[in-house]
Amino acid sequence: MLSLPMLNSAVLSAILAIVGEAPLQQAPEPAPEHAPPELRATLAWLIAAMPEGDRGAVDGAFLLAHAQAAFDAWQSAPWQAQVNEELFRDAILPYANVSESRELWLPKLRELCLPLVAGAGDPGRAAVLVNQGLFAKVGVRYSTERERADQSPSESMASGLASCTGLAILLVDACRSVGVPARFVGVPLWTDRSGNHSWVEVWDGARWRYTGAAEPSGDALDAAWFSGRAAGQSHEPPEHAIYAVTWRESPLEFPMVFDPARPRARAIDVTDRYAGAAEPVPDGHQRVHVALRGRDGKRVAREVVVLDTQRREVARGTSKDERFDSNDHLALVLPLGVELVVEAAGRTLTSLNLGSSAAGNVPTIEWTLDSPAAASALAELAAFLRDHPLDEVASQPFAQRPLAKAEIAPIRALLVEQHAAMVRARDRADFDARIVTAAGTTMRYWFTTCGEKPANGRSLWISLHGGGGAPAAVNDQQWENQKRLYQPSEGVYLAPRGPTDSWNLWHQGHLDPLLTRLIADLVVFEGVDPDRVYLMGYSAGGDGVYQLGPRMADQLAAAAMMAGHPNETRPDGLRNLPFTLHMGGDDNAYDRANIARNWKKLLANLAGADPGGYPHEVVIHEGKGHWMDREDAVAVPWMAKFTRERHPSRIVWLQDDVTHDRFYWLSNPEPRAGQRIVATVAGNTITIEETGGAKALALRLDDELLDLDLPVIVRFGAATGTTDEGALLHGGIVPRTIAALASTLLEREDPTAIWSAALQVELPAVSK
Repeated sequence: MLSLPMLNSAVLSAILAIVGEAPLQQAPEPAPEHAPPELRATLAWLIAAMPEGDRGAVDGAFLLAHAQAAFDAWQSAPWQAQVNEELFRDAILPYANVSESRELWLPKLRELCLPLVAGAGDPGRAAVLVNQGLFAKVGVRYSTERERADQSPSESMASGLASCTGLAILLVDACRSVGVPARFVGVPLWTDRSGNHSWVEVWDGARWRYTGAAEPSGDALDAAWFSGRAAGQSHEPPEHAIYAVTWRESPLEFPMVFDPARPRARAIDVTDRYAGAAEPVPDGHQRVHVALRGRDGKRVAREVVVLDTQRREVARGTSKDERFDSNDHLALVLPLGVELVVEAAGRTLTSLNLGSSAAGNVPTIEWTLDSPAAASALAELAAFLRDHPLDEVASQPFAQRPLAKAEIAPIRALLVEQHAAMVRARDRADFDARIVTAAGTTMRYWFTTCGEKPANGRSLWISLHGGGGAPAAVNDQQWENQKRLYQPSEGVYLAPRGPTDSWNLWHQGHLDPLLTRLIADLVVFEGVDPDRVYLMGYSAGGDGVYQLGPRMADQLAAAAMMAGHPNETRPDGLRNLPFTLHMGGDDNAYDRANIARNWKKLLANLAGADPGGYPHEVVIHEGKGHWMDREDAVAVPWMAKFTRERHPSRIVWLQDDVTHDRFYWLSNPEPRAGQRIVATVAGNTITIEETGGAKALALRLDDELLDLDLPVIVRFGAATGTTDEGALLHGGIVPRTIAALASTLLEREDPTAIWSAALQVELPAVSK
């Protein structure tokens, strides 16, 4: 295979001149051989669409050779009539998929694959035959021992080993070499957070189909081990969407989870095609596709509502924009023979009657939004942030307007980016000095990193030292000991130095805002995944975990208490936080061992009474005293199994003497010590079971918790002693807004715990 020499701008300008395009920065030098007339438009398209980073890294002769070979593969394929020029350019012509090394792979792969597809009558069958025969022929198999994820075809064939990404690259290129349209597809993160995966889509002559590279399912397409998983993926959050690489214009980039630092490829969102069977069409109805276009002719995402003449809703959905395949539109099932009204973007588009009989195919109905529309929420937000700080966003009029679900992801991304810039400007000097300041208190810390950084960010292990109630020198030594006490297999292992030297150095009210600010800094400066933050502590540090775990449960993935004392705290708030407790069986000072045994019973009873709640592991190390000879280190891999539960279906919120005004998706504007609030969500109904005497609650909502396109029902479900038992507190749509996104981001500075909607409910009085 031929590696690519550099392409200087003069050579590229010459090629552009050949095909009638404007030159780059320099005047063209004498050109290489002129492209044949039938290839000039193809070569022009390839040059215009090539990744920006390739403009200084590929050779003009290579572009010409590859374009000619791809054109010939298309023209000579038996199924050429089933592949139009647009499809050829986007799925046969490209010389690369994602960030792999650029090389002239097509002639070699064509030589290998043409015998495999002899007799294939359509591109889908040809793709199956290539997948069945190629990998054994070239001796390439799946392995985690491959040199890198995004290997080129020659790199995979040279080593015989490839990741799912390398296998997919090889199969896409092999299909293209024999004129089969193919493209690279992948998911950044399965919904169970077990990792990413890459596979291949091929055009079967009528539609896109999928297959796993080097894992063909007999003679079938659309059948693979990951089919069930793919059907459960969703657009929100974006890392759970499924993306296909494209060379045409698109606002999306393919998420390079195997190496975010490498060059990006353009992508489209294809999640909906994997989301299971389409809604059945009942008798007397017709499925239609709806597309909305802006004045520039590009598709736009807008909420579409279809009503009958009595203004009753018939159907609703969001149109697809240019992030999706050009033939992927909003699908609605509408009644036949009925006068309908179609509304979008706040106005009536048209009246519609589909007639009395269903069409044989699925019709596509398009409208152009002719009247000048107001600037999109994203555009207004971006313009505002150019001259104003993030904390002024929520008060702006544009931040109050309702948003469609499809608008949330890019707005959230912009807000998170702006927040990260704010943190970098505010905290860079403190981070470099390894200090954090909040609530008028400064805390020092030390950290080290362990293992390779995962694609979604490093885990963070906050480890609290012992001591307390001792001279500073003693606590300094305890801090030094804590730095060496544990070592996760991966992550940032961080040991803070207690801000004070008092006995309750890890209990006090300044700790919560200090740790919240510390987590925010590590997310920005060290790429920590905020959903994988773990808290642990030994002795006085264990005291702190007993206290901080229930208080900060919604900011943590798991917590481990070693050799500490709970003082007055109770475990109620641990309902959604995996909690492990390790204690020496002979650790009798302050009755620590007996209290630990009692907590074991308390946690077991709570878990038994609340199925799905209070995940825990309590280990009493019999025969051990206050020092457990590092046997407690087994807590580290136990905690590492968990990620944060951001959307629990049940919340038990017990305020400690240090109170908080937010816990998961609840916010209490007037918290008080000892207040216990219990709330659950099922479907689109939220039930407040206990109020603890609170007068009002603010609910933080998003589309992962419930469906914001449907009415949200909030009820008070106290069983006794209420003046309004079973009261309906709210019933209706809760709009998504920029104001909710911005304000909830600033509440915690937590980029993955941002909520798109907010609702305040007044609670009924409960008699004493």
